[in-house]
Order: sequence, then C-alpha cells, then structure tokens
Amino acid sequence: MVISQKILESAGAVTKNFGPSENIFTEGESANYYFQTVSGTVKMNNYDESGKESIQTLLKDGDCIGESLLFTDRKYPMNAVTLNPCEVLSLKKEKFLSLLVENPKLCFDMNKWLSENLYFKQIMAQNMSSQSPKVKLKTLMDYLKSKEPEDKKFRFQIPLTRQQMASLTGLCVETVIRTLKKMEKEGRLLIENGKVLY
Repeated sequence: MVISQKILESAGAVTKNFGPSENIFTEGESANYYFQTVSGTVKMNNYDESGKESIQTLLKDGDCIGESLLFTDRKYPMNAVTLNPCEVLSLKKEKFLSLLVENPKLCFDMNKWLSENLYFKQIMAQNMSSQSPKVKLKTLMDYLKSKEPEDKKFRFQIPLTRQQMASLTGLCVETVIRTLKKMEKEGRLLIENGKVLY
C-alpha cells in the first residue's frame, strides 16, 4: 500500500465501492481526488478511433490510481475502470497535497511509486518499437516477475489474462496465445491449467 488506510482516513478519505466494469474516472475529467485501491483490480485504458482498447497498466490492492495528474492541472488522458468489485479510498486533492507537505516520508514514498510507474512506462514504450511478439511478452513478464522476491524458474504465475497481455503489448490475443505456446516449447515458461508460470 502506498499510503496506509489509517493515514488516509485520518486526513478525510472516504471509502467508495465499485462493481465490475465501473469507471472511477474517465478520460477528459479533471483530477480532483487521490484514489487508492483497498481491494480489487483496476485497469488504466484508452480506446483508439477504431474502438480497440489499449491497457496502460493494471492496478491491484494498495495501488494508487492516476496520482501523477494531481501534481499538474491537466485532465486525465485515460480511463480507470474496475475489473471486479473494488473498494477504493478517495481523498480530495487539496487534502492529499497537504498530507504530503506535512509528511516528508509519505512524499518520499510517493516519489518512489511514481518513479516505479515511470520505469514501467519507459520499458513498455521501448518494447512497443520491437516487431517481435516474443520480445514484447518477455519484457512484460520480466518486469512483472522483477517485483517478486523469489526469482526461481517457473515459480511466478503471470497475473494477467491473454487479453490483458495483448492489450498491454499491442498484440492481438491470437498472437499472444501462439507466442506463449512457442515460448513453452523453447523451455522459457510453463502453461499449466491455462496459467502461465514464468
């Protein structure tokens, strides 16, 4: 968790419950609140002119949502959509910024979180220039696994569906499925009961 629930609630945060496929915010809205998940999964996405979805990132329990926009006066360039029932803490922007000013450690933790997100975006932007589906998927899986303390082969279960992997890498689902099967034959991963072990 980026900021503890107790600290956020003491600053005035309220809990909101969302069902699956609900918007926490949409592209074009002003960033007026700090959001942090308590439980559930949220995707940050966009749609191109043809309606194809592009997922920037997936956020889980304890992650903050769209926080970088609170430090600018820009509108959200993406949507935040729940994938399942979610409990989300919501704190007004002014109170959030005051909280950071009053707590240097929280400010440092937020900088660390923002830096990690920027690192992921840089890796994925570089990855998009590759024509190889195998390179794109390997880069994504390497990044996901890098957050785990244990680095043993085939012990990490990729927490994404094939569709989510496709949306994060700019590939189509069929290409993801074919490429994962090829990577399994090469001994780079295991597929057990539909789960990808990396």
